[in-house]
Amino acid sequence: MKGLVAVKPKVIVADDHRLVAEGIVKILEKAYSVVATPADGRSFIEAAEKFHPDLAVVDISLPLLNGLDACRHVKKSCPEVKIIILTMHAEQHFVNEAFRVGVGGYVLKTSVADELLFAVNEVLQGRMYISPVVTQGMVNQALETTTQAPKPPASTPVVMLSLRQREVLQLVAEGKSNKEIASAINVTVKTIEFHKARISKELGVRTTAELTKQAISLGLIAPPQVSSTPNVHPN
Repeated sequence: MKGLVAVKPKVIVADDHRLVAEGIVKILEKAYSVVATPADGRSFIEAAEKFHPDLAVVDISLPLLNGLDACRHVKKSCPEVKIIILTMHAEQHFVNEAFRVGVGGYVLKTSVADELLFAVNEVLQGRMYISPVVTQGMVNQALETTTQAPKPPASTPVVMLSLRQREVLQLVAEGKSNKEIASAINVTVKTIEFHKARISKELGVRTTAELTKQAISLGLIAPPQVSSTPNVHPN
């Protein structure tokens, strides 16, 4: 019927690099309505619960709360929101964890704009999408496994830590004081001290430097010497 205007699907872009977020918005804005561009994991959760978007494009390395743990919260409070991870991390354990969380797509930031647009359309249609580079890496790893003696599955620290412990670990690694962490997650300083003691015991470490190293290995924070500025670029 004449006079009807198609409503664009609502999208959130969560990335802590402003220039990157702006670039993603430019890629998406013709076909989608970008309703928020939160720069940290906690702001992403708040934006998702406020706007109830159709889809969110989320980086893994977000401050205050990493993208994967933020997505866990969102999938619980807003299960209808579809999610695409847009990241520099191509390692299989990140991919596996993302799909356990319930995301619908996994795209590398080195991808061209057309791939991101295709992934968004696929996920909104209820299908899953993984960047071909990531898929190839998973295939190669599977082929290598078949030609080698089977190894016992590695137990990673990510499995041993609760979601709250992961949140505390990330904030410790970001240099926050006990008081700042307590304020961020709305608990007492004594509770933070308890969590830090349990985390140190679980991971077998004592110093803040060792905790930071573990947080980097888990992808909770980006390595300080490596720029995570992405390269989602047009053709």
